[in-house]
Amino acid sequence: MLRKRYDQRVVVLVEVRGEQRDWDEAERVFDQRGWPVVTAFARGEGASRGVLREAASARLYSVEVRFFGARNRRTELAAGWRVEQLARAVGLEMYARRCELVDRDREQLTGWRVHTVDHRPPRAPAPGPVTRMARLRRTVGVSRARISERRGYHDTGMVVTGTASEARRLSRMDLPGGSASGAAVDVRPFYGRERSHIVPRREEDGWQRTFRIVAWLLAMAFCAAVARQNSGVRVWVWAGIAVLCFGGGARVAYGLFAVGGRVGSLLVCGVTAVFLLFLSSGVGTEDGRAWTPAQMLSAFAVTATVAGIWLLVRQWTWGEWLAWVAPLVFAVVVSCVVASGSVLHALYADGLGVTPDALDVPGIWQATSALKLLSLLSYALLVPALWGIAKHVHAPFVSPVERLGVPLYVCAQLAVVAVCGLGALDSAQEAVDDFRTAAVRKTAPPSYFGVAPEWMCVEPTVPAAKLGSRGGVLKPEHPYLSFGEAGGTVSLWDEPAGTALQMPAEQVRLVPAADGRVRCTFSFQHLPKDG
Repeated sequence: MLRKRYDQRVVVLVEVRGEQRDWDEAERVFDQRGWPVVTAFARGEGASRGVLREAASARLYSVEVRFFGARNRRTELAAGWRVEQLARAVGLEMYARRCELVDRDREQLTGWRVHTVDHRPPRAPAPGPVTRMARLRRTVGVSRARISERRGYHDTGMVVTGTASEARRLSRMDLPGGSASGAAVDVRPFYGRERSHIVPRREEDGWQRTFRIVAWLLAMAFCAAVARQNSGVRVWVWAGIAVLCFGGGARVAYGLFAVGGRVGSLLVCGVTAVFLLFLSSGVGTEDGRAWTPAQMLSAFAVTATVAGIWLLVRQWTWGEWLAWVAPLVFAVVVSCVVASGSVLHALYADGLGVTPDALDVPGIWQATSALKLLSLLSYALLVPALWGIAKHVHAPFVSPVERLGVPLYVCAQLAVVAVCGLGALDSAQEAVDDFRTAAVRKTAPPSYFGVAPEWMCVEPTVPAAKLGSRGGVLKPEHPYLSFGEAGGTVSLWDEPAGTALQMPAEQVRLVPAADGRVRCTFSFQHLPKDG
């Protein structure tokens, strides 16, 4: 049987009501979920004697519920939600009567390396009077021995963990199945010096406090960036909020260690705060530009999206990935890259009143526009990312038993997708507005993913009566913005009319013009005579 992955373990007293077949079904589903049954007894018997009234139709199970998520004040409540969800799924009358977290946070023990001590100078002085030179030689010898020990020249390769006294005793004990203690040895810590007055917190508790400090300091940097963008009273308001955020981070840093280390923690917190302030203000960078609040929010959103998606997908097994998630992602990506390569170009063409076929766009630019569209749609990942973070911290509105959770998620996802779609429309509309502005000013318009309109003088190669123009009448003396030739058709922009003009490519000749202010002159000697 494959091992079930989990983060938390909660012992839950589960009451199952019914008959023997219901109890057998409950035991079976407990085993399927990977929840070991510690003990089972009838209600009113065993540990529940004198606590609950006896009932022949009820049986109690002490089950260790295992699930993903953070350890906080809602962890036990989340275990009860899992039991309730299971009861609904299998159709059993099942109740979580008591939930108790199994505290298995790991202790952070100090690591030590074992080394020999034969190189140390003897402690007892040589017989005879002790001269000043002898004391100096001994001091130099002790210093050399300590330096060589810290550089690992005398390590035996053995490592131990624990306090200083425990580490020494462990290094000198006879290990069953190992070697017996031989030469005299001592220990040194992995990093720096051992500080017995500092006791670190347990591993998960320490990481949670570190994350809180970082969150407070990032909020401080954001408030400082907002203060730089304002003036007057708002500067002092946002600066005050930044100071309060620093105070919150310093308060958490003060209790980062269980015992001791307060001065060092506050010093590190202050140095980190100064570093973030200098980084956000642009000091030391090449361009010297400060981060804007919008840029900082974008960076926070990207970080939260990556972290949230990871928290969400880490709960999936490889079987789920290979069965439906990987094919779904592949299909979506391929369809977007293949089918959406010309979506932005189609929106751009529609804004100018031309067909997408009139824009001869190279394939590389279609792929680039597809990546741009995917980058706009990537903001839709923010909703599942926030959903993953909420599930990790056991938020009540995303609990497995909350019936409004799925509709809430769908509505939020649709809203974000709509915003992303509006972003794609805004991208094309902005390019259309720039094109129209350049056409009015008679200047060169900016290119848009491979579409680079140019000013051209259009010289007819057939008599005007035979010119098959669509969308207007050609005026050869005025230059036109040309989208190029595509499918045997030349598309031109008629600025006075504000519409697109199209005509067969074999009936005109395009001559580049400096800008839209020039006047086009042709000899027209090559035109055939009428009749």
